Amino acid sequence: MLFKDYDPLKKKQLSILDEKGKIVNKDLEPKLDKKTLLKMYKTMALGRVADVKAMQYQRQGRMLTYAPNRGQEGAQIGAAAAMDEQDWYVPGFRDLNVLLYKGVTLEQVYLYWYGNEWGSHYNEGVKVTPINIIIGSQVNHASGIAYASKILKKNEVAVTAIGDGGTSHGEFYEGMNFAAAYDLPLVTMIQNNQYAISTPRKKATKAETLAQKAVAFGIPGMQVDGNDVLAMYVAMHEAIEHARSGKGPVLIEAVTYRMGPHTTSDDPTLYRDDKEVELWAKRDPIERFKKYLIEKGYWSEEEDQKLEEENSKFVGDTFKKVEQSGSAELLDIFQYTYEEMTPQLKEQYETHKKFLEEGGK
Repeated sequence: MLFKDYDPLKKKQLSILDEKGKIVNKDLEPKLDKKTLLKMYKTMALGRVADVKAMQYQRQGRMLTYAPNRGQEGAQIGAAAAMDEQDWYVPGFRDLNVLLYKGVTLEQVYLYWYGNEWGSHYNEGVKVTPINIIIGSQVNHASGIAYASKILKKNEVAVTAIGDGGTSHGEFYEGMNFAAAYDLPLVTMIQNNQYAISTPRKKATKAETLAQKAVAFGIPGMQVDGNDVLAMYVAMHEAIEHARSGKGPVLIEAVTYRMGPHTTSDDPTLYRDDKEVELWAKRDPIERFKKYLIEKGYWSEEEDQKLEEENSKFVGDTFKKVEQSGSAELLDIFQYTYEEMTPQLKEQYETHKKFLEEGGK
């Protein structure tokens, strides 16, 4: 069993694909078909282009504050591909690639960061909750969904993600402890991208690994090479099936790196060294996965160039639609927090509605 072989107290890290795209752990290479592998890669590639362009749009004053994902595509897509269709994903604010894989459209994601909350209105059947900005709250939300799944016998697993800095927040511990105490079907992925804004991981906690925090909850934990999409898939698949079987939650630490700023309000050159960034650039999750697919005969550099051109056009066209959508309707802020508006919200809604009808702005 993976959890025993990679017990976090043994200081072992699961890896299957090396930096050159070569298999280094043949026994654990997942038996994924070509269609699935290409979906994983194409989503990562789209996520990268969408991420880079979002940064550009924000710098041009065309988008609000944005949280970049560049460098973390392997962790996110490995997790997304391991989920079944009925499983819920409860995002934080740096989970673009999971959202795309799970069926949230790029237009909806961009609408959200554009400042239009209608971007949180996903298509029917998409098992993803709205983006959560409050650090750590997503763990409590996911625990609640997992609790409902257990009570209603829905066979759904709730998966969520949190940053390394987020594991220092109280809600992380509260949500994980609740899930552990009640053996809930929850899997939490720590995206250890090495920095909590400007605070390096080594200064945020004395724990040698973040995976070993699972020990205190009495649940399995594992540290994984987060830039290895295959290792992430294997670890998350094992974790999700463990949770689905009724054995309780699992904590996975994905060791990765945030190549860009924390958000577009941040300047990472003030607190980290260029040599460190260059070192992690050589571990790019997309490049190593591409080499693996080319080696298998599933992909080529020519196809890759064509895909990048298609993605660039698609992303540009999508953002043009977002810009043409205009601002969010003022009345929308009242209607979509609760299933039914509270008496106070109804009163405020009617007041503002009347104000607008009388020509107010």
